[in-house]
Amino acid sequence: MYDMCLGEYDVVVIGAGHAGVEAALASARLGCKTCMFTISLDFIANMPCNPSIGGTAKGHLVREIDALGGEMAIAADATFLQSRMLNRGKGPAVHSLRVQSDRVAYHMYMKRVCEQTPGLDIKQGEVIEILTDDTGAVSGVMTKVGAIYKTKKVVICSGTFLNAIIYVGDTAYHSGPDQMQGADQLTSSLIKLGLQVRRFKTGTPARVNKRSIDFAKLERQLGDEDIVPMSFTNQGKKMQNKVDCYIAYTNENTHQIIRDNIHRSPLYGGKIEGVGPRYCPSIEDKVMRFADKPRHQIFVEPCGENTEEYYLQGMSSSLPVDVQQKMYRTIEGFEHIEIMRHAYAIEYDCIDPTQLRATLEFKQVPGLYGAGQFNGTSGYEEAAAQGLVAGINAALSVQGKEPLVLDRSTCYIGTLIDDLVTKGISDPYRMMTSRSEYRLILRQDNADVRLMPIGYKVGLLPKERYDACMQKKQAVEDEIKRMEHTTLAPSTELNAVLEKCGTAPIKTGVKLGDLIRRPQVCYGDIAPFDTGRHSLPEQVLEQVEISLKYEGYIKRQLQQVEQMQKLEKKKLSEDFDYSQIDGLRLEAREKLNKIKPTSIGQASRISGVSPADVSVLLIYFSKERGQQIDQ
Repeated sequence: MYDMCLGEYDVVVIGAGHAGVEAALASARLGCKTCMFTISLDFIANMPCNPSIGGTAKGHLVREIDALGGEMAIAADATFLQSRMLNRGKGPAVHSLRVQSDRVAYHMYMKRVCEQTPGLDIKQGEVIEILTDDTGAVSGVMTKVGAIYKTKKVVICSGTFLNAIIYVGDTAYHSGPDQMQGADQLTSSLIKLGLQVRRFKTGTPARVNKRSIDFAKLERQLGDEDIVPMSFTNQGKKMQNKVDCYIAYTNENTHQIIRDNIHRSPLYGGKIEGVGPRYCPSIEDKVMRFADKPRHQIFVEPCGENTEEYYLQGMSSSLPVDVQQKMYRTIEGFEHIEIMRHAYAIEYDCIDPTQLRATLEFKQVPGLYGAGQFNGTSGYEEAAAQGLVAGINAALSVQGKEPLVLDRSTCYIGTLIDDLVTKGISDPYRMMTSRSEYRLILRQDNADVRLMPIGYKVGLLPKERYDACMQKKQAVEDEIKRMEHTTLAPSTELNAVLEKCGTAPIKTGVKLGDLIRRPQVCYGDIAPFDTGRHSLPEQVLEQVEISLKYEGYIKRQLQQVEQMQKLEKKKLSEDFDYSQIDGLRLEAREKLNKIKPTSIGQASRISGVSPADVSVLLIYFSKERGQQIDQ
């Protein structure tokens, strides 16, 4: 078979979506000879759904990708149309950046970056088989035309292409997103390798012509005046929004049309077997599941700067095309809507992520990694985060180095991966701030300080970016120290400002840090009275203010992290048979033997493993190892 070999690589990446691009770039930048396969070169880093990057919790992921040395945030800044910091009315833990990107420009940017990266080859071709050696480890891949490429590691980033079926009403046909060719043969190869495969489903709304929208009837949604760049490399850079976005609403007429035709939806007619996303339901799901709601929001957003195509976020559907036109035209502002691309649902194969280690390598197939929607997630950002980690670990494994494992207390990426490999999923996984128990210390504004040391140590982050991060960290620490030792004397002017802020005036000198700790006071309010202040970047002052204002809560979370890490340090063997521990409940034994946790900490997070089971594990292994139990 290997007589037909056309090349040899350290790492092969299957798929060139957001996961595939990050995986391939990471592997090549770490010095591994890498090849990325894609069904079409014209759809590298394609955005088949909304052309946007970031959002609640997703913006955290993009910032973390950037801090580790990934590309997504830089690409988002280079191609953005509008930028907004979401949740400004809430605490800093949930502030998240979101940018509307130019779909074509984003694709072209990422394609060019990949083409220009040394050590990275890009090939248009469909991989249909994973080849293994006598030990069961990955040894190569074979394409649809019979070409074979030897490789040491494979990262599968197949997105929604595996055995993909498009549904629009009664019509169903094999196709990937955007009418692209699907990948119908790779699944059988994965099943032969012993992997567990499942079916998931997602969908996308219609795209419409700008000229057919009456924007005067819609709510205008402006971008931020002072734009915060997505990438830390662009901190302080002046950026300007290029477009406005809008909001429309469904109404009772819209809902009635959907109810009258619900029997024509393949989702409700039983044709679609795959499980859909819980947190991004179709419009027919919204209407049927939330019957008490009189209307639902639709975000009307441009697909690019040089196109008239608009995306209707929040109205994905699998209803027939005639029903789609009727329901869209009941919406105020859409009375004469011209649909350019109809909405559709897509069903595809993915895997059970509990088959993966925290490195995203399959336990039963050495050298095979998975990332993105292939692992059961939804969203570009979740995919890119996994792709980055899988690409890094594939490269580190080739080089015989220690793997990169990010824990829950380190970042949202660690939370994402831990949830997948430890808890498993029943529907497409979406990152949310509520999934992290440490969200106050895992903010999007401090992702650089948290993760750039890791990115630099791994070898992806350039020294100049790491040095800049360390300078910022030092500046924050110095400024906090200065504020803790700077006293403001009472004055008529200062007290007038404090009373205007809704807080008590001062009668004696008060430390600047103590004033900032008051919930009603921001540093900007009292800065004019701080005569010893230095000129510091906005991002430094933001870190200082958050650190002072939330000091007590942050200390409490750090104590929780310390307790969690004690359990993480109690390591377990993947080869251990938990059925031999009599004190464990039957469900706990089954779950532990399926997941094979690497630590007591991971075991404690497995669904079906109770605190009592964890206590049994601690006692059992402390006796086995003669260790002192530390609970």
